[in-house]
Amino acid sequence: MKTFGKIGCLLMACPLLALAQNPLPATVPAHMLVTIGHHYGHEPPVLTGADLTIVSSEYEPLAITNLIPLRGERAGLELFILVDNCSSCEAGTKFQELSRFISSQPSTTAIGVGYITNGQLEVVETPTTDRARALKALSTPAGSPPASPYGALKDLIGAWRETSSRRAVLMVTNGINPAAPASAQDPSAEAAIAAAQRAGVTVYAIYHPGADYATADASKIYDGQVQMAHVAHDTGGEAYFMGFGPLPSIAPFLGDIADHLSNQYLLEFAANPAAGAGALQDVTVKSKAFDLELMTPERAWVPGQASPRP
Repeated sequence: MKTFGKIGCLLMACPLLALAQNPLPATVPAHMLVTIGHHYGHEPPVLTGADLTIVSSEYEPLAITNLIPLRGERAGLELFILVDNCSSCEAGTKFQELSRFISSQPSTTAIGVGYITNGQLEVVETPTTDRARALKALSTPAGSPPASPYGALKDLIGAWRETSSRRAVLMVTNGINPAAPASAQDPSAEAAIAAAQRAGVTVYAIYHPGADYATADASKIYDGQVQMAHVAHDTGGEAYFMGFGPLPSIAPFLGDIADHLSNQYLLEFAANPAAGAGALQDVTVKSKAFDLELMTPERAWVPGQASPRP
């Protein structure tokens, strides 16, 4: 008994010896979504893990453990259409195009519809494969005072029940946060980005202004477009705008989004464990093919590694 007691005391007094008996694993499993972007006039290839490289923020190569094409049995997608009610300038034809986009989605895609009014989220329809229900929930913006759309985006992601399907948001908004500080960083946009990266949600954004865009502060419109692009890019998506006025048509951009959504992969890799419960870590994914653009989030959620008990 005394012998065992001495060994126990020795382990308690020497944490390094305890860790040696229960070593921490060098890596933990992590994953992120990879999208084939513009593929320059040719059909995108079917990728394998050998076609990609992935490195950490310290430029340390990370091992790819699997690359799963999200098609066939794995094609499930939940796509939320999130409309900013202040984006009310001549919206009728644009929403006819949006309705056709919804109707054309594959049967494996469930569509949800939500609205942002005065910065607050209202979910009109949860993701459904019933196209009639989704289309009934869609209506042109009624017009409302501009307010940050990013808090509502964060709220949507936070309340979105996770399933086996991948998830994406298509925002129709002017991107303007009137209360944003006079700096390059908008805290509400940064919070939405972190929530999307943590949940693995890709954000696409199509710019559409309010009816008063011609007399609005041009610097605010510009800042809104910058934040839109920032949120979309950092979550692995894309933002679309041309000037400060309404787009002549959103159909080409909806087609681009549909192409992206049909060419996605789940990338599984071995990451360096985060301290504590987990953290977002910078990772860079590249294609070995020079003519193939990949779109990925700027950061991936990496689980933490708890210290083993002695």
